[in-house]
Amino acid sequence: MNLTTIYKHLIFPLLIILNLISCNQQVKEKEIVEDVEIEEFKPETPEYFQLRPDVEKIFGYTHAVKIGNDIKISGAVSMDADGNPTAVDDFEQQMINCYADLDKILKHFGCSFDDVVVENIFTTNMPKFLETAAYRNEIYTKHFPTGSWLGVKELALPEFLLEIELEVHMKPTK
Repeated sequence: MNLTTIYKHLIFPLLIILNLISCNQQVKEKEIVEDVEIEEFKPETPEYFQLRPDVEKIFGYTHAVKIGNDIKISGAVSMDADGNPTAVDDFEQQMINCYADLDKILKHFGCSFDDVVVENIFTTNMPKFLETAAYRNEIYTKHFPTGSWLGVKELALPEFLLEIELEVHMKPTK
């Protein structure tokens, strides 16, 4: 027998058998671990929250969705209950209005700005945003979240000067 024949008929099948035994051992070890697990996996059911249901239905979005301990909050803009822009041409007041809406959403879920882990700000006027960004020190009193500040050409309506979206991680409840 030459070396190729030995490999083909003896060594290769042996390697396959050893590999199968190894895989089988891994499966058995996994089964043991699964038998010891106490908690059963249950898929999380999303909880949807609409701040302005009529407006959100017209535009086709939900303001916040909570899955487990995480909440994704759509961008807040300065608008009234009917979806009309407010504080037109007043950048600082629009910022205050955005954070007021975000605070309402956070409180709905029993959270605060201390639970925010990501904040993305979109603005049509970055210099004006930078002038008023210090207001965020009143919002984030313990720490700032990660995030981005993005200058954009336009937002949903021309009167909107900024939009703020958040991601939140709630502290686990016992």
